[in-house]
Amino acid sequence: MQEIRCGNCHKKLGEGDYRRLNIKCPRCRTLNMLSAESATPERPGASLEAINNDKPHHPLVRRQAPLSR
Repeated sequence: MQEIRCGNCHKKLGEGDYRRLNIKCPRCRTLNMLSAESATPERPGASLEAINNDKPHHPLVRRQAPLSR
């Protein structure tokens, strides 16, 4: 988790993980617009290549059809 502080008066506004966040400081009334520098993988250990893959993921892609009798 990351500390979220006001860009003007440096008051601590919270802690957390975010992609984009708009938060108004209660002390100085400055609107703080924050965005993450890079997205973190959803699963620990997942590569960015696997996340950004253009092919849709389908769990039955490699499954073979049963043999007909």
